[in-house]
Amino acid sequence: MKIESLVFFLGFIFYSVIAAIYWYVSRDEVGTTALALTGALAFLVAFYAMYTSKRVYPRPEDRLDAEIDEADPEYGFFSPHSWWPFVVAASVTLVVFGLIFAVWLIVLGVAALVFAIVGWLFEYYRGEFAH
Repeated sequence: MKIESLVFFLGFIFYSVIAAIYWYVSRDEVGTTALALTGALAFLVAFYAMYTSKRVYPRPEDRLDAEIDEADPEYGFFSPHSWWPFVVAASVTLVVFGLIFAVWLIVLGVAALVFAIVGWLFEYYRGEFAH
């Protein structure tokens, strides 16, 4: 957690400096506020990660004497051959285009999205990958 807090603290410093420079150059209140709030969010995450790192046992990523095999062996199951995430993304794209252009695209996108989510959910229950 110490590495993460350092990364976000550097983001806080970067966005604070950029906000000050942006305000000096442009005198734009909206952009300056957005950059300052981005820096504040980075500081919030950095503070939380730093505070949490003091309360938890140090992870292998935080120790200099750690070995590779000390890390968690499995972070989850990710399907390397699946095309369903692409179909879900295309369906969401149709829904968003429907919000912009026409209502019938929303209906088509929602139907495709339901089909894609069901296909992704039951991917390992049929065919050669069935359990």
